[in-house]
Amino acid sequence: MENPYQPSESSADSVSEVTGILSGSREDLRRVAQYQKGIISCILLQFLFYILIFVLGAALGPYGGLGSLIALLGLLVAGIAGAVFVFMLAIKVYGIGLGIAFAIGSFFPCLGLILLLVINGKATSILQQNGIKVGFLGANPAAI
Repeated sequence: MENPYQPSESSADSVSEVTGILSGSREDLRRVAQYQKGIISCILLQFLFYILIFVLGAALGPYGGLGSLIALLGLLVAGIAGAVFVFMLAIKVYGIGLGIAFAIGSFFPCLGLILLLVINGKATSILQQNGIKVGFLGANPAAI
C-alpha cells in the first residue's frame, strides 16, 4: 500500500514556486546562490571604493589625484558588474520587467547600492526557505 502523505519523487529535484524562483528548478536555485555571491562581492567593492575616494579626497584635496581616478574607475566597474548580477538575479526572482528596472536603477550612485542590498536580502530569504545555509559571503553553490 502506498503512503498518500509521502512526497512524490519529482519534488526532490525541483523547488516549488512558493519559494520565489519563477522556474522552480534546482539549477536556478544554484544560479541564485552564484549571483548572490557576485552581488555581495560588488557590495563590498563599492563600500571599499567609496571609503578610498573619501580618504584620498580628504588627504589630497578635492580631486585626490591619480588614486581617486583609479578608485572612481574601480567604482564604475563594480557598479557595472553589480548591475549585471542584479539583472540576472532579478529575472530569476521577479521577471524580466523588474529585472530591467532593477538594473537601470543600480546605475544611480546611492540607489544602486540600496538595490544591491535589497536583491541580496531577497536571495538570502529564498535560499533559507529552501533549507540552504547562507553565511556572510553567501551560500555555497556546490552544496545545492
